[in-house]
Amino acid sequence: MINKLTTEQSSDYNNLEQMSTIELLNNMNIEDKTVPLAVEKAIPSINKLVDVIYEKMSNGGRLFYIGAGTSGRLGVLDASECPPTYGVSDDWIIGIIAGGDSALRKAVENAEDNTELAWKNLQEYSISDKDVLIGIAASGTTPYVIGGLQKAKKQNIITGCITCNQNSPLAFEADFSIELVVGPEFVTGSTRMKAGTAQKLALNMISTAVMIKLGRVKGNKMVNMQLSNKKLVKRGVKMIVDELNIDEKLAEKLLIEHKSVKETLDFYKSKVVE
Repeated sequence: MINKLTTEQSSDYNNLEQMSTIELLNNMNIEDKTVPLAVEKAIPSINKLVDVIYEKMSNGGRLFYIGAGTSGRLGVLDASECPPTYGVSDDWIIGIIAGGDSALRKAVENAEDNTELAWKNLQEYSISDKDVLIGIAASGTTPYVIGGLQKAKKQNIITGCITCNQNSPLAFEADFSIELVVGPEFVTGSTRMKAGTAQKLALNMISTAVMIKLGRVKGNKMVNMQLSNKKLVKRGVKMIVDELNIDEKLAEKLLIEHKSVKETLDFYKSKVVE
């Protein structure tokens, strides 16, 4: 049974409109400092889900995020950042928001209240029991997300969730639940604030840990990153110079030729061995 929704509880602050700018900023910062502590408490749960995702993705599976509003946007954001950061295909991690991509910029009326829509969206990607589905909802009560997890479980798809209330309906449906209890928001009910920050931190942990375990990082470097601008090319050249102890001109020539830091390193080292 769901506890009282802490995400909907009244703020610990009042008369916000009477505060000075510095008071507003300082009080928001005080609240924000509690977020990493809430995430820390959930690390054992995050650990379990990461290991399951890694196992599935090691065997050709994918990771899906579904959510509505802020939660949906955060899932889409995390998914969209993995290809350029780690050089993976854009169908490895897929973020879906209730109402479609137009909902990234403007709210789509009633989209989150449809319990059937998420599964229809997921079927467009031929989701299967090889994959993992994570539902993201600060309240843990969003029908779109709950309905998606319910349908997925019937197809033997492993499910997880990220929510900011304890014992929510969404957590009840998930195989692996991550509960980031950050307490009342500075502006009552505005879960884009602490709840959204906590969800973003958890998503950072999940995707980053999985990508590292899948070999997309070497040492502490993004050796598979897409070289999509001059800044990243320069960063790639520096990685090669540091790793191989060669001059910048040769490093840049090799990088342009092989199109990734990892491929460049592998090629050069294979030549040295020969």
